[in-house]
Amino acid sequence: MKRLFLLLLYIIIMLPSFAAKDSEVSDSISDSLNEDPIQFALLTCSPGELIYELYGHTAIRYTNMQTGDDWVFNYGVFDFNTPNFVLRFLTAACDYELGVVPFDYFCREYGLRGSSVYQQVLNLTAAEKRKLYQMLAWNSMPEHARYRYNLLYDNCTTRARDRIEEAIDGEVIYSSPDSVLSYRQIIHQFTVGHPWSQEGNDLCLGVEADRPVTQRQAMFAPFYYLHDASGAQIKSPDGRLRPFVLSESKIVSAERTPVESAMNLTPAHVVALILLFTFLLMLAEWRYNCMFWGYDIILMLVQGLSGCVIAFLFFFSEHPTVGSNVQVMVLQPLSLFTLIWVVNRAVKRRFTYFHLLRLMWLTIFMIVTLIIGQDISVLTQGLAQVLLLRSVSYILFYHRNQLSRNPKK
Repeated sequence: MKRLFLLLLYIIIMLPSFAAKDSEVSDSISDSLNEDPIQFALLTCSPGELIYELYGHTAIRYTNMQTGDDWVFNYGVFDFNTPNFVLRFLTAACDYELGVVPFDYFCREYGLRGSSVYQQVLNLTAAEKRKLYQMLAWNSMPEHARYRYNLLYDNCTTRARDRIEEAIDGEVIYSSPDSVLSYRQIIHQFTVGHPWSQEGNDLCLGVEADRPVTQRQAMFAPFYYLHDASGAQIKSPDGRLRPFVLSESKIVSAERTPVESAMNLTPAHVVALILLFTFLLMLAEWRYNCMFWGYDIILMLVQGLSGCVIAFLFFFSEHPTVGSNVQVMVLQPLSLFTLIWVVNRAVKRRFTYFHLLRLMWLTIFMIVTLIIGQDISVLTQGLAQVLLLRSVSYILFYHRNQLSRNPKK
């Protein structure tokens, strides 16, 4: 009886403590399950057909169930009418900004273009939500909205990720990636079916794009961040862990309608046709003992004009991955300055060391690409091979005529 009395007394004394602990756990679960009126979610949109839509898109959704507010904070707003937009984009001097639009409008826009939208509700505490909202509200002001956009280093996805992480009291721990890829390999994953867009990227990107990237660097791609966020955890300062994402759903289901291309030729097809034409032209030149120098004018103009673009990006673009582009060895503007002299020598059937030097230079280029490991674009490879064949053809032509002028007795 005495033991029973002591047990009841202990329960009475400790009951308030148990109630307080239950209340703390309840509050924690309430925050964790986002039962408060504020909710933040990560929105990931599937790729579209336009060149700037190929990688998908990321935005942040803010919902206040008390006031009915439902907004999307979008770091991907830009204006095509900006003066010199294309030039600024190529040189990484293009400004994007944070825009705020109603959630329904955002979903309709992406649904109409054929992009599905995936939602990941974030597991944030009330304090973290307040901090995130304050940062986004401040960032959306006209004087703070603009930022210098960079596809690989500072885009709509990395901006959303960084703002969310800054608001969290603790650290976001991402699970280990399934594989380690390069920027170029990731870009190729999203440009499948768009060979000319892929070729444009390969022409501009240098060897830095072929180096393995870290998991965090790979998050420039929206769906890489979606995948990493799905399995991530938040580590609080006291060491406790909680899931980064509470729930996932597909809130817009849409099917992308592929754009029918008026030209089904891929860069590889074009290169194959040009190589075949060059080879047949060489046979004709050998047969009739002449050089069709008009073809060389076209080749050197293509080389020089494309070289002006690549050289400009190489020296003046702020994109870190284009300043190491060894394709500038082939695509360079110097051919524009040597064009007239080379053609003049060909018309007069006079020997020139230019073709021997070009043959050696292109051979060095091919060796360099093997050593440094840069993935060279199909068009650059094709042009290098064609120019090499033309130099060989000229060297053989001069050698043949030299023998005919000085036959052995």
